[in-house]
Amino acid sequence: MFEGLLGFVREIYQTDAFIPLHEPRFGGNEKRYLNDVIDSTFVSSVGPYVGEFERKIAEFSGARHAVATVNGTAALHIALLLAGVRPGDEVVTQAATFVATCNVIAYCGAEPVFVDIEAATLGLAPAALAEFLERGCERRAGVVYNKTSGRRIAACLPMHVFGHPCDMAGLLTVCDGYGVPVVEDAAEALGSRIGERHCGTFGRLGVLSFNGNKIITTGGGGMILTDDDDLARQAKHLTTTAKLAHAWKFEHDQIAYNYRMPNLNAALGLAQLEQLPAFVDSKRALAARYLDWARANGAEIVQEPAGARSNYWLNALLLDDAAQRDAFLEYSNAHGVMTRPLWTLMPDLPMYRHCQTDGLSQSRRLAERLVNLPSSVAI
Repeated sequence: MFEGLLGFVREIYQTDAFIPLHEPRFGGNEKRYLNDVIDSTFVSSVGPYVGEFERKIAEFSGARHAVATVNGTAALHIALLLAGVRPGDEVVTQAATFVATCNVIAYCGAEPVFVDIEAATLGLAPAALAEFLERGCERRAGVVYNKTSGRRIAACLPMHVFGHPCDMAGLLTVCDGYGVPVVEDAAEALGSRIGERHCGTFGRLGVLSFNGNKIITTGGGGMILTDDDDLARQAKHLTTTAKLAHAWKFEHDQIAYNYRMPNLNAALGLAQLEQLPAFVDSKRALAARYLDWARANGAEIVQEPAGARSNYWLNALLLDDAAQRDAFLEYSNAHGVMTRPLWTLMPDLPMYRHCQTDGLSQSRRLAERLVNLPSSVAI
């Protein structure tokens, strides 16, 4: 099977050279917009492309507001602060995620609690979340506390893994019942929707990433999405060092962050965004080809959840067990086709080993079987 799959991948990308997991495509106005920024000399965070990129992302996603940041991690950090996460709190999240999801919790002085995912979405399981909150927590004066640690549950942070939307309706029903705000990690889900609604617009705040390996890139960049006018105003203020508007004075009214996206990055992103619908169509067509191959060869590919439309940022193959997974990873990478396993589960990393989990049975089973296949836009 290994040799046949690699041959199929090479047929898709029409090359005998090294095939990366995901690389950007630059076929539009990228050079023209970047040259315009350079000619203007406004290459940093002051420049018209930043605001235009924010407006276009808001329009595309359907969010009322979009606030651009230097990367997705910075966006997540600010989103959690605005959701009310404070030192000594806990945030419920998933163990099957990129490390930035948990690092931002630590940046806030809080700790993650890891709840299991569901196989259908690869995202946080509403049933597992409900069980943790019901059995593991208690309410005091309208606030939810973890019975084991005594810490306040300040937020829930689900992730749309590989661009596949998680069950936001189920998660919101659970969290709304306990008064726990939801922040969506939609870093990988630009272009993914549940029904007609874009990922990252269901929670109080949502976050996108435009890293070099995402479906569109600004080189490095992120975006905070929200429908709340006040939260958007605060997000803009906190990401621009809390500087008060004045013709010449340097006045700042709180400790804040230099997180604003530079004009250069926004120009690149705007050119990329113009191509996003075609990128999504191409990646969905690629996913369909992988699925056809899997069905013809008795293999299993992760598919978008029912009622959702995924951008298929990364395609995922499910193998029989960890031994077969490792054999395939070794074989494919030795033969010039980049593949990767699921991230190391967060509580298996030294800095999060002490954190509470619910056992994570589904997370561990999927981590033993899952391998990501090359998923660049095929042009």
